[in-house]
Order: sequence, then C-alpha cells, then structure tokens
Amino acid sequence: MTLSTRGADRAPAVLVLEDGRSFRGRAYGAVGETFGEAVFSTGMTGYQETLTDPSYHRQVVVMTAPHIGNTGVNDEDDESARIWVAGYVVRDPARIPSNWRSRRPLDEELVRQGIVGISGVDTRALTRHLRERGAMRVGIFSGDALAGGAPADDAALTARVRQAPGMKGANLSAEVAATETYVVPAVGTKRFTVAAIDLGIKGMTPRRMAERGIEVHVLPATATVEDVYAVEPDGVFLSNGPGDPATADLTVVRGVLERGTPLFGICFGNQLLGRALGFGTYKLKYGHRGINQPVQDRSTGKVEVTAHNHGFAVDAPLDRISDTPYGRAEVSHVCLNDNVVEGLRLLDRPVFSVQYHPEAAAGPHDAAYLFDRFTSSMETVPMEGPRA
Repeated sequence: MTLSTRGADRAPAVLVLEDGRSFRGRAYGAVGETFGEAVFSTGMTGYQETLTDPSYHRQVVVMTAPHIGNTGVNDEDDESARIWVAGYVVRDPARIPSNWRSRRPLDEELVRQGIVGISGVDTRALTRHLRERGAMRVGIFSGDALAGGAPADDAALTARVRQAPGMKGANLSAEVAATETYVVPAVGTKRFTVAAIDLGIKGMTPRRMAERGIEVHVLPATATVEDVYAVEPDGVFLSNGPGDPATADLTVVRGVLERGTPLFGICFGNQLLGRALGFGTYKLKYGHRGINQPVQDRSTGKVEVTAHNHGFAVDAPLDRISDTPYGRAEVSHVCLNDNVVEGLRLLDRPVFSVQYHPEAAAGPHDAAYLFDRFTSSMETVPMEGPRA
C-alpha cells in the first residue's frame, strides 16, 4: 500500500464488489488497495467512534450519511488506539472541518493510518445493493493498484476480490484484543471488581463501569477461567468484538456460568452467551450498524434507540422460555425492524446480555440502565453463587 497526501491529489478510485458491480470515485485517505467485507452504517454522526471500533476489523464501511468529516478528528473520541476499518466509503467528504475540538481533518488521519478509502460514490445505490444482495467481499483500488482505471480491468479486480477471505468462519478476536491485562480504576469509592474479557472492547465500556464504582480488569481474549478468577471478580463482562461467534472458544463463558458469578455481555459477548446456553448463531443478510436502531425491552415494553454493529445474531425462540444447562432462559430484547434477538437473560442466575452497544459512544444514551442492572446484580449475589 502506498500513501497519498490529502487534498488536490486525490486519484481516481474504484470500488468493486464480489458480484462484479463496481462504483467509481476519487481516492479518500490513503491511495492503494484494500479488501474486506462491505457493510453500511446508518449513523448520522459518530464516524470517529465507528472508525476506531475494533468490531469493524476487516470490514469496509459505507457511510449512508452523505456528508462525512465536517467535525474533523479530535484526540478524545477514539474507542481504541487505532483505526480498525479495512476501508472507508463516503459520498461527500468535508473540504474543511469546522469544530472547536477538531485537531486535524479526517482524510489526513486516514492517510496517517494507511486507511484506503473512496469518495464521490453513490452511497444510496451502494447501500440498496447491499440490502438486496447482502454484505459481501469488496475491494477498493486507487493509484498504481487501479492499473490505469479502465472499465475492462474490473473483471480482473473482481477476481482478486473473490480471493479475499470472507467473514463467515473468521476468528478475529485475538487480533484486536489487548495482549496483556490492564486495569481501569473505579471513579470515587471502589464498590466492585469486574473481570472484562477483551474480545475487541471499546474504550468507553470500562469507563461506564468505572463511573459506577467498578474497578475493571481488562483481560486478553486468550484469558483462562483461572485468569478470570485470579482477580477475585464480583462480576464478569464479555465485550463486543469482530468475527464469527461460531469460531470462539466457550470454556471461560461456561466456567463463569457454572460458578453463578454475575455475567453481562454485549454484542459478540451476547452471541457467546447464546452459544454457551445451547442456542445457535447465524450470519445476518446485511447486519445492523449505526446509532439509530430501535429495540424493545420485552420486560417493560419500553423502546430504546440503540447503537449497533453486528453481522451475526443469536437464533433463540421469541415465543417461549427455553431450558438450558444453566437454567431457564428467555429473549429479553428484540429489534423492532426485523425481530432479531437483541438480548438474553437467565431467569435463575444473574446473567444477561444485549446485542447492541449500551456504552453510548457515539450515542444514544437510552440503554445506560444496563450498567446499573449489572451493578445491582453484584450487590445481591455473592462471588460463589449456584453451581451447575
């Protein structure tokens, strides 16, 4: 990959899908080539948090909002230490950022981190194509990688895209997780200790727990049951993350369930809990991504506007309580757009999860109560709970 400077020297670029459809535009960010899974995000804002979310590892993100980059990039809103998206697709990039917190333009940051993107694309047409045909492999090519940019070259580029790995069967958590344990201290008086398994955790998540007096020990995705209980946790947290949940090892999840320790999972963590309870997971046609997805809490009937980033879902029955090796389970939340399972809870143990992102980065804040629910579960259950 070669890097361009930003601005006037944006080169011609082409986006090529694995089914052969192509979209031509101009390079945005780095010049070169990149491959990944084409997905779309419906958020009107929060692009910096999207770019730095580890759950987007190996995905090329299409922004449905037409104007991107108007608030620039700051040094406070990153959800991890780097940009994780494999590529970036926008329609109308901002020429000049305008925000008091901005430190540099978005395209300059994409260049700095080597993220190949494309602008000037009809993102409405591209999004409709992905909705109808499903998320699929994609390549973005610019500069020398475009080989002259002639339409006749699209067939060769399509063949290269089809050689790229797909998302189904991809085991990616260890590629994005921390390699060593670190601690996020409680804010104010420490009330509880939580062992958080980093499967691709966003930075805001442990901060939300710390605000509630929780000292969070963030453990690598490779942590063992012994590693988890070495920190003497009052609760265990399973984070978000990329990849196919069918590839993940469930030893730690089952070990926590057997001990009856309070357990809270989000996104990828919800999928792992579902599999540990005996449910299957499956790949959604085009997934849920954005900060404007409606979910209903079935216990209260309340509808929350929530942040999502998932291409897989749990296959659990919506119409009945299920028996599992760890007691009775039910679907606690459901997406109002398509009835996809958005949450699970055990009725006999302090265990629950949601498919979406309640840490509200970049928003909204409707689901913050879930961190309070997790805190309450640790107030009422001792560390050594029921055994399987």
